[in-house]
Amino acid sequence: MNRVVHFEVYTDDPEAVQPFYRDVFGWTFKKFEGGPVEYWLVTTGDDKDAGINGGLLRPREGQNPGTINTIAIPSLDETIKKIEQGGGKVCVPKMAIPEMGWLGWPTRRIRREMFSG
Repeated sequence: MNRVVHFEVYTDDPEAVQPFYRDVFGWTFKKFEGGPVEYWLVTTGDDKDAGINGGLLRPREGQNPGTINTIAIPSLDETIKKIEQGGGKVCVPKMAIPEMGWLGWPTRRIRREMFSG
């Protein structure tokens, strides 16, 4: 079974929303340097506690603000094949994330998730 391992919050002003998440939920933010986009790593709690961490960034061109979940999979290529066989489409093709791995975004009629492998 493949599990959600990361989330990303897309917002038009990442710096403006950080105080809200920090004050309400106690989350911390650290700017990630060297990536293809301006990105903040989000820590939601201690690693010994249940839960996942995430990221905060601006939407890509044509993308609306919102949240995307990352699901850990053994093979991105095999999962893309399954997505397409199941009637889904890839809206963001496979791309490398420096020092992390690969990602691609499929889309279905109702919701969108991000898969990484």
